[in-house]
Amino acid sequence: MLRFASTAAAATVAAAAAQARTTIAAGCSRAAVSALRGSAAAHIQRRSMAVSSVVDWTEGLTDEAKEYQVLAKAFADKELSPNMTQWDETETFPVDALRKAAELGFGAIYCRETHGGTGLGRLDTSVIFEACRRAHVRLDDRHVGSDAQREKYLPLMASMEKLGSYCLTEPGAGSDAASLATSAVRKGDHYILNGSKAFISGGGDTDVCTRPKGISCFIVEKGTPGLSFGKKEKKVGWSSQPTRAVILEDCAVPAANLIGKEGQGFSIAMKGLNGGRINIASCSLGGAQAALEAAHDHVTVRKQFGTPLSDNQTVQFKLAEMATSLNSSRLMLHGGYGYLKDYKVQQYVRDLRVHQILEGTNQIMRHIVARELLK
Repeated sequence: MLRFASTAAAATVAAAAAQARTTIAAGCSRAAVSALRGSAAAHIQRRSMAVSSVVDWTEGLTDEAKEYQVLAKAFADKELSPNMTQWDETETFPVDALRKAAELGFGAIYCRETHGGTGLGRLDTSVIFEACRRAHVRLDDRHVGSDAQREKYLPLMASMEKLGSYCLTEPGAGSDAASLATSAVRKGDHYILNGSKAFISGGGDTDVCTRPKGISCFIVEKGTPGLSFGKKEKKVGWSSQPTRAVILEDCAVPAANLIGKEGQGFSIAMKGLNGGRINIASCSLGGAQAALEAAHDHVTVRKQFGTPLSDNQTVQFKLAEMATSLNSSRLMLHGGYGYLKDYKVQQYVRDLRVHQILEGTNQIMRHIVARELLK
């Protein structure tokens, strides 16, 4: 768990920071030598300072939040970034890497320590998601679930010994979560579930599913009779995360697996979405930061007509725009190279595209903002 107030944790963070600096420097140099045939090492070593002087993602953070950031960035550089291309090409679900993240306390960041979690707030959690640039299991025990449910499931999920899926979307119900069609009928000490869920992250590979059913929410364990999964979807991005339909056919779930009370499912679903939207936005920021750094690396070593692209004023303006918005023109400065899978920038584009859909489409997000403004 993350307990940065302790001396031992402070030593861990200090060691992580030192390791992060070593890993970042070594990793950038190797990447430059491999991708650009050795011509970029000096430029890449200066990149971190140059980019951070304009886009300082530590500005305004508390010392504690900066410690979380250093630890998460060191983990991402060591365990995630070197493997992302292979995982994408082979569609590997990196469970081992997730469990290593859990060892740092990243498995149940919002949950209280009494249930194996880390107990962080939204801001500190956002810092971790941005640094990792990948979302991990989203658990929050502060609002829902009985004591028995928390004790049974959360420690296993916090360590990622067991993984969970949040199942809301249906073939006919996406942004309109209130129109869910899956049914739950009480029979004795069980509920009988019938229906299907679509585009479920981790479906078939995770062990526990949380499903808002109409107006109620249930925990369904993998292996429950009547629970099955569709084919693994072939996606443009997020290839290392399996996505399947979840099918329920007379699936009998113990009444003890009802989360909250009957009729609370919609409220629970919305709380999950509201927190998830912040997490997805944080991951998008991290991906945009990585794309900016990749663009900076490329234009400082790629030459046209005998001079680096970075000497061209148009390229300089484009870099300035990217630094300002951190979300545009990821492929533009790479030219044809940005279309090659040898360069990670193309994966950033593919993986981040789905962030315009997750937790509500861009149009739904605009609707929510406008609704709040016009209250």
